[in-house]
Amino acid sequence: MPADLDLEDALLGTVVAGRQCGGCTACCEILKIDTPDLKKPAGTPCEHRGAGGCAIHTVRPPICRAWFCGWRRIAAMPDEARPDRSGLMVSLDFVREPRNCLEGVSIVVRAIEARGAFKSDVAEHIVDLLCDRLVPVWLHDGSQKILIHPEGDVARHVISGDTPPAHLREEVSAWRSRYGMFA
Repeated sequence: MPADLDLEDALLGTVVAGRQCGGCTACCEILKIDTPDLKKPAGTPCEHRGAGGCAIHTVRPPICRAWFCGWRRIAAMPDEARPDRSGLMVSLDFVREPRNCLEGVSIVVRAIEARGAFKSDVAEHIVDLLCDRLVPVWLHDGSQKILIHPEGDVARHVISGDTPPAHLREEVSAWRSRYGMFA
């Protein structure tokens, strides 16, 4: 990986030219932020969020300057996938103490308000786009987080360390090679 390419750029892509947040402020509420500059629990509106977006935009903390949702990074996502339009926010997550190796670094598709957002055509398109990569994908409805990629048998073998059947060995090996460090 080139030195000037960070992990988010490598896994999600760089910010799509011309794709702006507009009136979307989903990240200002949905995400947990725990940095020296800003601490905010998940699901709580940021104290700096105003009617038109960030009230301190020109002096916002570094975490807010550097973070972009998946819709801003994945060019194949349609305009309807913008979080405030789709009800879903795509982000790359880093878990300091993961429960399993597929949770350390992963893509999470979060329902902003209701689980029903997962049942739309846009949600199906988003999930299809995300599940063609060697990156774990989780769905999160605010209370429950479910792994959807890799699929069941592959995920079980990756996490358990058990020897997979012959038809899954290559795929399980690829996942273990990339994510085994989080075990």
